[in-house]
Amino acid sequence: MRIDKYLKVSRVVKRRTVANEVCSAGRVLINDKVVKPGAEVKTGDIVTIRFGNGETRFRVLAIKETVRKEEASEMYELLEGTEVE
Repeated sequence: MRIDKYLKVSRVVKRRTVANEVCSAGRVLINDKVVKPGAEVKTGDIVTIRFGNGETRFRVLAIKETVRKEEASEMYELLEGTEVE
């Protein structure tokens, strides 16, 4: 699945257009590599999103095309005490 779509489906980012802009700005990394919006994400990848002077890191646990709001947080695991914006 594309990283911009994953960020939207998992509700890490509220809208896909915003996810696309964040990726295009070079603020999203998969396994410590800067990625574009079309980069593929898979189970087990570590995703880092830089914002302001902080960052959010999480491990991808599941990839689903659609998910209910209540189940979205089950798609990833936050790492090192970071918070999802």
